[in-house]
Amino acid sequence: MPSSQPSKKVAGAAQFVPEGKSWAALHAASKGCRGCDLFQDATQTVFGEGPVPARLMMVGECPGDREDTDGHVFVGPAGRLLDKAFEAAGVDRSKTYLTNAVKHFRFTERGKRRIHQTPRRGEVVACFPWLREEIRVVQPRIVVVLGAVAAKAVLGPSFKLTEHRGEVLEHEGLRVGVTVHPSSVVRAENFTEAFDAFVADLKAVQKS
Repeated sequence: MPSSQPSKKVAGAAQFVPEGKSWAALHAASKGCRGCDLFQDATQTVFGEGPVPARLMMVGECPGDREDTDGHVFVGPAGRLLDKAFEAAGVDRSKTYLTNAVKHFRFTERGKRRIHQTPRRGEVVACFPWLREEIRVVQPRIVVVLGAVAAKAVLGPSFKLTEHRGEVLEHEGLRVGVTVHPSSVVRAENFTEAFDAFVADLKAVQKS
């Protein structure tokens, strides 16, 4: 099981996490998390979803605008892309647990739009106790980290995704598959090439 300690600059989620409890208890408690400042502007906590236990667990970065509004993971543009990639790779979303390294939306306002921003390292570390407990209750055979934020949350801040993309690593008792975040595929200049590479990663890591 990976381990991490909250930064001294943030309160951290540990005080809000009921360790050793069920998924339902964790989900309920997460709604009151004040472990970092992101809760102040976000609409709500967006906790992970899916079967418990589950063979496959996917970890993304943080909720986007649509997820923050709806309260569900991967329901925006990146989520729709992920669904298409799942279908192409033979992954059953209904049998996969989906979550994020950070449970609140981080954004900046531009007129009436809320523009996603990458979570700071301190926010990722502060939120880690929730992810640690999700891994405990889900008991995945493999955890797939989607993008650099998720990879560094699970594998440490010095981890370089580009050096290990498509691989499955052993880390502190976990088997961790590594690939990009689906949002990077959505933004790719050559969409077809990026999508095919993402699907290839998903096929490789889930079969390992």
